[in-house]
Amino acid sequence: MKKIKLLKELEKYPVFNLKTIKELTKKENSYAKLLIFRLKKEGLIFDIEKNKYSLHEDPLIIASNLIWPCYLSFWTALRYYNLTEQLPKDIFVITTRARKKNQLEFRRTKIRFIKINPKYFFGFKKERYAGFDIFIAEPEKAVIDSALFKKISFSEIASILKENINDLNAEKLIDCLLKIRKKTLIKRFGFLLDSLGKDFFGRLKDYAYGQYIKLDYALPKRGIKNKKWKIIENVKL
Repeated sequence: MKKIKLLKELEKYPVFNLKTIKELTKKENSYAKLLIFRLKKEGLIFDIEKNKYSLHEDPLIIASNLIWPCYLSFWTALRYYNLTEQLPKDIFVITTRARKKNQLEFRRTKIRFIKINPKYFFGFKKERYAGFDIFIAEPEKAVIDSALFKKISFSEIASILKENINDLNAEKLIDCLLKIRKKTLIKRFGFLLDSLGKDFFGRLKDYAYGQYIKLDYALPKRGIKNKKWKIIENVKL
């Protein structure tokens, strides 16, 4: 197979490996390895990690196609939906599988892999991006993931929710919270939504009991106590 034809075929893959080259060229291992070496030397393909290559330079395409199952979340998803003006330096990938390395660098961008319990692995969708399928958290789940795994301070999450409350589906947020059934998470979001004029106490009251917890888990435990949600208001919203 001529080089130009091979490159056109490889362009269809977000990520490929030695086996892909062998199947396309119908050649043995030694020839396929030599071909990869030459293509890398010419700068026609990029090395991602051991036996994983690509013709594409967009880290978002790469990140969503390195492990399965997975989906993009946290700052990555929030930026994708324009829910924040911040430009995250890293790409965050949620997966239920373990990797030997929980991060790698591709084209000066760090791709970080976060292994989670399968019971939290929901609330994502397939999107068509730059000609490829990527899997990414729905906006509401990206917000909840960020608090559930404490990847963003709750003060920042509150700010994001406040600025985008009309673009997010509050009912979907509540459905996600009730599916996760984590009391501290429910109390924080219940209080936050309440402060934004969205009162879901009727649906969440069974979780609004017990010890008082900090509203922002990243700040000291001091402030006004909210009896309704059992929240210590350690940050002003």
